[in-house]
Amino acid sequence: MPSSALWPAALSGFLLGASLIMAIGAQNAFILRQGLLRQHVFVLSLICALSDALLIAAGVAGLGSLIATSPMLINVVTIGGAIFLFSYAVIAFRRAMKPEALHAAKKGEGSLKAAIAACLAFTFLNPHVYLDTVVLLGSLSARYEGSARAAYGAGAAIASFVWFFGLGYGARLLEPIFARPAAWRVLDVLIGLVMAGIGLSLLGRLAYG
Repeated sequence: MPSSALWPAALSGFLLGASLIMAIGAQNAFILRQGLLRQHVFVLSLICALSDALLIAAGVAGLGSLIATSPMLINVVTIGGAIFLFSYAVIAFRRAMKPEALHAAKKGEGSLKAAIAACLAFTFLNPHVYLDTVVLLGSLSARYEGSARAAYGAGAAIASFVWFFGLGYGARLLEPIFARPAAWRVLDVLIGLVMAGIGLSLLGRLAYG
C-alpha cells in the first residue's frame, strides 16, 4: 500500500485518540499535579503513554472483541477501579484541608516507586481506559486492513505521547498561580471530585448495566 494512503488512517487514529484522552480523567488529573510539582514527570508521562500504546495495540490486534464478551472481567476491574478512585479522592480532599504553596510542596518530593504505583493503578484499574483504547479504538480499527490498520493504531498511540508529555511539562506554565496555597486547595478539591465522580460512574454502570 502506498505510504500516502496510510496518512488518512493515521490521522483518523490520532484525532480519535486525542479526543478520547483529552477528556478530564484520573490519569490527566494525576499527571497535571505531578507536572505542577515537577516530580517524576518524564517517567510518569512515559508510563501513561506506553500503557496507552500497549492497550491500543492490543485492541487493534483484536483483544477488544474478547474483553467485550467477558462481563465478569469487566465487573472485577470496575469494582477494583472504583475502590481505588474513592481512596484517592479521600486523599485529595485531605490535602485540600491543609494546602501548601508550590515551593513548599516541592520540598517534600514523593517517592518514585509510590508515584509509579499510583500511575499504573490509574491506568489499569480504570475500566474507561480499556473501553476507550481496547474496545472503542480497537473496534473502529476494523474499518482498515493491513498497513492502514497499523497506521491507525500508531496515530492513536502518538496522540497519547503528545498529550501526556504536553500536559506534564506544560503544567509548569501554571506555576505562578499555584504559588498560592488557595490554588492548591481548589486543584485538590477538583481532583477529589473528578476521582469520586468517575468512581460513582463506574458503580452506576455496574448497577444499571
